[in-house]
Amino acid sequence: MFLSQKERKRLGGSCFIEFQYCRLPSGTPLKKIVSVGAVEHWKDDSLYVYGEDQNDFFEAYSYVLTDGLYSDLQTGTVDLCGINYYPPESTDGLIKRLLSDKPTGYERLVDWLGKAGACNGFYILGV
Repeated sequence: MFLSQKERKRLGGSCFIEFQYCRLPSGTPLKKIVSVGAVEHWKDDSLYVYGEDQNDFFEAYSYVLTDGLYSDLQTGTVDLCGINYYPPESTDGLIKRLLSDKPTGYERLVDWLGKAGACNGFYILGV
């Protein structure tokens, strides 16, 4: 996480995987939730993974971050180049799995996911 977007740009530019809370209202159609126009990148409360760490991230987390909804309304393993949406009801299961399996750096993600309850799920936005 960064204290500001200025800090993010100074430390790493724009090559990141971004975990972002979905702030669209509950009941928003899924097609709209996963549309490119619905996503605004670079939120201050997002969690970021450096692009150069994407292979390590995928290896450590791809088996946990399954069933994300893509922009074509298909689901699957996290797509590191696109939009992945996880509805609110998936958050508790993800947290339980992370606490059980403990992949590298899981504590920060668990903490971040714990704050997702006030949102309409979350996104993982690829590089």
